[in-house]
Amino acid sequence: MITLALDFETANERRDSACAVGLAWITDGRVVRRESHLIRPPEMRFSPGNIRVHGILPADVANRPGFAEVMAPYLADLAGGVILAHNATFDIGVLRAGLGRAGLPVPDLSYLCTVQVARRVFPAPEGCGLGKVARRLGITFEHHDAGEDAYACARIALAAMVETSAGDVHGLAAAIGVPVTAVPGESARPAPGRGLISGRAMAGFAPPASASLSFQMRGSTGNRYTVTFEERTSGAVLRCTCMAGRFGQRCRHVKALEVGDITDLLSDNHSDLATLAKRLAGAA
Repeated sequence: MITLALDFETANERRDSACAVGLAWITDGRVVRRESHLIRPPEMRFSPGNIRVHGILPADVANRPGFAEVMAPYLADLAGGVILAHNATFDIGVLRAGLGRAGLPVPDLSYLCTVQVARRVFPAPEGCGLGKVARRLGITFEHHDAGEDAYACARIALAAMVETSAGDVHGLAAAIGVPVTAVPGESARPAPGRGLISGRAMAGFAPPASASLSFQMRGSTGNRYTVTFEERTSGAVLRCTCMAGRFGQRCRHVKALEVGDITDLLSDNHSDLATLAKRLAGAA
């Protein structure tokens, strides 16, 4: 069974704007291969906030190959194995959106989110962001470099396997009670507007809509807040019980859920993010 960690960096808020990818393969309890590449996004629009995170500039990718060319050598492994990613809904969404934007079929995918793994195996009040977990485990890496992030993700999974005496990723998933998520593929089709927001990147694998959606989020001081999806005559909104949310502001907890970021998600319903994204996409 192929097991590999995946990490993307994006140029802007669109899920089809990948500007870097990192991959790390696991075999026999160790990382045996690492790859990283810069990618020229379809639109050379870089948001300042994204640049501040990863440091990649338009000039760095102007002469690099596009998404389809970069990812082609790895699609068989990605489709045939189990993908590890830290905040996996984001990276799986980027992969699906990038393939869709390129007019390529999206293969069936299976993944395990190492944020969920870390919360069960290496919990801590400070949270389970990639850098925080890596620090606790003594993993040295350069955060927000795609190749380095994929390596750290793989190392976290390996440490969790050792901690739970699991022989592989499926054994780890069974040991901690978090199933490997299966994502059905979709045929190639023209999609000029695909990837506008995370919901369109994830729409193909959203579960059936539920009557209501509610998420428990960790605040910066460890407090627990509730973010609820509401459909009103004026439009769909996310409401948070934190102080900013109570004053009608779009707080950081809401912003995180809007882009599929589950770093501070406390409730065990990360799969509901696909439903949330689909509803937000329909309201856009």
